[in-house]
Amino acid sequence: MRATFAHRSLKTAMLATTALFGAATAAVAQEAADPQPAEVDEVVVVGSQIRGAKVTAALPVTVIGEEQILATAASSGDELLRSIPQMGDVTFNSAYLPASSNSARGDTGSVNLRNLGIGNTLVLLNGRRVVGHPTSQANEHLVPVLTYNTNAIPVSGLKRLEVLRDGAAAIYGADAVAGVVNTVLRDDMTDWTVSSQYGGAEGTGLREFNFSLYGGQDIAEGRGNVSAFFNYDHRSELTTLEQPYTASDDKRPLFAGTGFENNSGLNGLSSLTPWGQFTVASGSASYGAVTGFTTFTIQPSTLSGCAAALANGLCLKKTTNIDPSLLADTAQENLTVVPEIDRYNLFLTGRYKINDAVEFFGELGGYRAQSHARQAPINTLSSVVMTIPGTNYYNPFQRDVRLTGYRFNDMGPINVDVTNEQYRILGGLRGDWRGWRWESALVWSEASAKDVSDNISTTKLAEWAAKSTPDAYNFFNGGDPANPRFGDSTPSNQAALDAIRVDMVRKTKTELGLWDFKISRPDVFQLPAGPVGLAAGIEFRTESQLDDRDSRIDGTIRYTDKSGATYSDLINSSENPDTYGERDVFSAYLEVAAPLVSPEMNIPLVHNLEVQLAGRFENYSDFGDVAKPKIAGAWDIVDGFRIRASWAQGFRAPNLEQINATVITRSNSSNDYIYCEALLRRGAITNMNQCGASTVSQIPNTFADKANATQTHVRKLTAERRSGNPNLQPEESETTSVGVVIQPRFLPEQLGNFTITADLWKVEQSGMVGLFRGQNALILDYLLRKNGGSNPNVVRADPTAADQAIFAGTGLAPVGEVQYITDAYSNQQPQTVEGLDLGVMWNLRGTRVGDFSLNLNVSHLIKYYLEMSPAMQELQAARDAGAIPASITFGGRMGDLINDLGRPEWKWSLSGSWRYQNLTVGAFSQYISSLYDSSLVNSAGDYWTVDSTLTANLYAEYQFDQGMLSNTSVRLGVRNLTDEQPPLSAAGYVGTVYQPYGRYWYVSLRKTF
Repeated sequence: MRATFAHRSLKTAMLATTALFGAATAAVAQEAADPQPAEVDEVVVVGSQIRGAKVTAALPVTVIGEEQILATAASSGDELLRSIPQMGDVTFNSAYLPASSNSARGDTGSVNLRNLGIGNTLVLLNGRRVVGHPTSQANEHLVPVLTYNTNAIPVSGLKRLEVLRDGAAAIYGADAVAGVVNTVLRDDMTDWTVSSQYGGAEGTGLREFNFSLYGGQDIAEGRGNVSAFFNYDHRSELTTLEQPYTASDDKRPLFAGTGFENNSGLNGLSSLTPWGQFTVASGSASYGAVTGFTTFTIQPSTLSGCAAALANGLCLKKTTNIDPSLLADTAQENLTVVPEIDRYNLFLTGRYKINDAVEFFGELGGYRAQSHARQAPINTLSSVVMTIPGTNYYNPFQRDVRLTGYRFNDMGPINVDVTNEQYRILGGLRGDWRGWRWESALVWSEASAKDVSDNISTTKLAEWAAKSTPDAYNFFNGGDPANPRFGDSTPSNQAALDAIRVDMVRKTKTELGLWDFKISRPDVFQLPAGPVGLAAGIEFRTESQLDDRDSRIDGTIRYTDKSGATYSDLINSSENPDTYGERDVFSAYLEVAAPLVSPEMNIPLVHNLEVQLAGRFENYSDFGDVAKPKIAGAWDIVDGFRIRASWAQGFRAPNLEQINATVITRSNSSNDYIYCEALLRRGAITNMNQCGASTVSQIPNTFADKANATQTHVRKLTAERRSGNPNLQPEESETTSVGVVIQPRFLPEQLGNFTITADLWKVEQSGMVGLFRGQNALILDYLLRKNGGSNPNVVRADPTAADQAIFAGTGLAPVGEVQYITDAYSNQQPQTVEGLDLGVMWNLRGTRVGDFSLNLNVSHLIKYYLEMSPAMQELQAARDAGAIPASITFGGRMGDLINDLGRPEWKWSLSGSWRYQNLTVGAFSQYISSLYDSSLVNSAGDYWTVDSTLTANLYAEYQFDQGMLSNTSVRLGVRNLTDEQPPLSAAGYVGTVYQPYGRYWYVSLRKTF
């Protein structure tokens, strides 16, 4: 797990600038904030690498300034990005999938521009590439993805947030398929400001406190400046019992009267309870005078079905079927929904003018966050077998039994503590040489995460399960009869609990080193319409990612059961090997901006015409070369009416885990259709709809247990071995956009300044990284075996005599039981996404009643279609031809996904402010259209509709300007003024779109010295 020599040397010699700043254009600046004319020479906005160029708004850029940031009242980067309509769902967040150590837990947030998926948006800090969050998480295609952690953005330290809503791989490189998010921090400050804020969610215990200090000072008689800011945030936890939609795993009562309340998908109660489920290891067992126990469970003797009485009001039941009243409701344990977090940010910037032509600049930044959460108690994993010896003091049969289902409630909730850290060091030089602007910088950045949670060593558990003394671990004492769905009133001996408890530790780390050199000039040569700008540069980058799993699940320490089977040494986890990958990237780019027609040329209907051409070449050490072009143009028909368009090709390089991940095993229930085909041909089943049924009629008499044989072979937990693929190729993309920018110059000045934008865009992606999926592999195996072939990725045991008997006379070659399915990450299906962005900006300043501003930002998703991969198209063709029965369904998501969870058709935000003398009043409103939840279907086949929402924020601020309170501001605000709760879904609420609370009040104080 060590970097190569080349990687380590680059660590000390790498430069950082993906430097995407360049001339933005008056109109870009206008669209961003203020429609007043601006000096173009030093306008720096994402979209071009040419500083000072005259390129104007060929690309759609949204800039959120300090005023709009304050209106959102966001206290974290996650909350700020959620307020941008063009941002998609947030699958990395502290309140979503927190119970799995395979997810990115703690203080996390993700970036998903245009809903194109995690990893398709490039994030920059002060115009330079940032290191990604080190912990991966599986996306909807079941492959690991990585993101920048948006909670590492210090909201109180932001000057502005820039969003380039256009594919920009040709300008900035990989990860910019959907666009670019650039966070610009405060710098060049000459005074000091201290501020604090306190707030909380109404009706809950969630409280937040923020303290920040920022400022700076000029040095060396103005030749330089040093600026810094420090930010601290503390947030208390939000628990399951504080909201009705999180208070129970059984959501059915929430849907009473809707027609969906009887849907089984709403009942999340679990059969994994302290009322254990067991199987006699061999044969049958007796308890007293009662015989014939093969499977059994423990339950209170007051319930029906008792076969034999135990002590303490318990009994044995001859089945593993848990009584419905005992099913676990883990939410009742008062678990964590939003974890408690302490977050720290420290950032310093500096510049010093060495001489009239050269300036040094630098950055030093750090982020640290610690979170604590309580998750549901540990439970067994269905794929892990553990034998409880007959020597166990509490074993009612005094013979070996196998534990098939159990929740260790006597261990209490799982404590999860996550520490996230990130730091960044940057230094560089920039200057002018014979009319050329040049810049070079070196950056090194690292991010790390340490996830520590409670777990149980199966080896130690087996040791304490074998004890013949009262301190043995007791699996047979049930839970809490007074609260049968949660808790445990009869815990095992404390010595046993202490002995089996271990920490599960996952450590992850990413590194980024980058060096570049770039030059630009806005006037390389002259055309009749004006100067031609040019930018060029080279960049060397090194990246690494380490996922260091706990030694008890990475294969270092294993548990060997008494049966001889070997598993990981954690009772609730499959083996997950460590992963390490690194790559070096060289890139070169060239960009040209040329005016073709200028206003001075007086050409009818062509007031102004400009084009931007760009191309980028990148060489990756792990998969080869990529080169992509981009062209954009802006045509002003008349002054104030602009048409803009762009076309670009892009790519997303497979991340290091997708290439380097070693084999991990996941178990899923799957049908073995070739076995069903044999049963169909024998007449044991009448159609494929019965595939997986538990009873058949015409299986040969060589089977002693016909039903059990069918269950074992047809539908079972099948091991799927997933792995990285060093032969992965980039996901290719093509982006087109066309739009208009209208600034009605004819309106009288007293009506204010208007800017109206509309942009129609389309992104086509191909070769998206995914899995073929185990169910599809079995369908392909079924198709091939009917024709005498087989799917080599479905690995089977040799056919047994029983197997041969099943297939005898069917015309099919006999097959053995599936041992596992191999499924490496591969380039899979294409997708097409289309949308429309609308924007209206207005401000009116200097009136007798104050200054006004409004900003409307609308995102409309027109098309989101995920097509079948080439391999899946072959299966579909076979089904269309009748070779695969229509009743067999394929695995994976495909088709039209608009309004699917996380992909609303409409999102918009409206912010506004009014400032009069010392008083400022601001508002922010956000709309999210309805969604559908495909996991929840009624008897008519309709999906559940997740209602649309409209929320509003409001604040008032007063600035004192006299006496001791001079330069002091007090703000009182509320988020979600009307206390809108997140709309219902099968999971209670859609955690990737909504926050799990309603109205939120806050007060802040700020003073400048």
